[in-house]
Amino acid sequence: MDRQAGTVPFVIDPSGRDILGEAARIRALGPAVRVELPGGVRAWAVSEPGLLRRLLVDPRVSKDAYRHWPAWIKGEISQEWPLFPWVAVRNMLTAYGPDHRRLRGLIAGAFTVRRVAALRPRVTAITGELLDGLAGLPPGEPVDLREHYTQRLPIRVICELFGIGDEAVRAEVARCVDALFTIGRSAEETAAAFPRLRQILRDLVAEKRERPGDDLSSALIAARDDTAPLSEEELVDTLALFVSAGHETTVNLLGNAVVALLTHPGQLALVRAGDATWEDVVEETLRHQAPVPNLPLRFAVEDLDLGAGVVLRAGEAILACYGAAGRDPLAHGPDADRFDVTRAVKEHLAFGHGVHHCLGAPLARMEAAIALPALFERFPGLAPAPEAGELVPLESFVSNGFRALPVRLAPPA
Repeated sequence: MDRQAGTVPFVIDPSGRDILGEAARIRALGPAVRVELPGGVRAWAVSEPGLLRRLLVDPRVSKDAYRHWPAWIKGEISQEWPLFPWVAVRNMLTAYGPDHRRLRGLIAGAFTVRRVAALRPRVTAITGELLDGLAGLPPGEPVDLREHYTQRLPIRVICELFGIGDEAVRAEVARCVDALFTIGRSAEETAAAFPRLRQILRDLVAEKRERPGDDLSSALIAARDDTAPLSEEELVDTLALFVSAGHETTVNLLGNAVVALLTHPGQLALVRAGDATWEDVVEETLRHQAPVPNLPLRFAVEDLDLGAGVVLRAGEAILACYGAAGRDPLAHGPDADRFDVTRAVKEHLAFGHGVHHCLGAPLARMEAAIALPALFERFPGLAPAPEAGELVPLESFVSNGFRALPVRLAPPA
């Protein structure tokens, strides 16, 4: 018997006004519960870490809507649906089986540990430049740290990695990515962002074919043109995946870490005293405030009996609730909601698990491990700017961060 066949689904707030509270309510309903996404689309939200890990490696779970989501195959999903780009892309994020192994193998061959490690001096240099820019601002006045630091660093790093050198193009890429992640904004803005980002990247491909460089775009183009393992659509959508995921998630990781440390000064004191490391800060932030708390979508290839009377029918959609899993009290104890850099077990699913584990995770961790200590060392008096009011979350249930981070770089004169 399907225990939840007739139940009313939990309606997810697309604006993300209470992501963590909503995650707790979903978790309380059970390890897998029916939810309603924007546009009335139904899915199963999976929040229990053990079950989520099992499904993420189960070959009976797919990310290919073109093959395994009946609503998509029948044309029932409109291009105006705010999650349309998350499903429509043709890259390793949505590939299944042999296609996924082909695409991931190719990308992994270009996005090597050596290439990431070689970026460390450049990340350090960009960090220094941005901190110098902050130092030139009036020290006692509020400044938006997101605008001037936590957003600028990731977009510069990822754009340099892919050979996007033009400042105006970088800014437009950032705007498109923000629109794709902020599901709670106007449907028109979200719908327009996806084709625009694709066009920017098609132009980049044309440019790199004429003038290849020492960048990841040129490496992928060379692989596609020499051996044709990538279609042109897969090439453009692969670039879109890295530019968007490699930017937005790191912006949120940096911003959430800064907020956590400023609002938990005792935890910052532990790091400054050497009783915890900056790596501890990064991992606890990823657990406590997953940058992508809900990742759409996966699909059951066949009926899946999850036990306790819960059955996912073939073709039903699955929402991976990484944020809820990171705060599961059965995995992290009764204080799972508490930010604690000394926590012995900081395991999380913020970068996914199994065959779809994020290839960009080492780069995100490296950026955070450089940018966070540099910020707090340069501005030891860094503090929230309370007169700016409460922090406003991003308008999204797939992106967990803040629209602005108002701080004072030093105490007022």
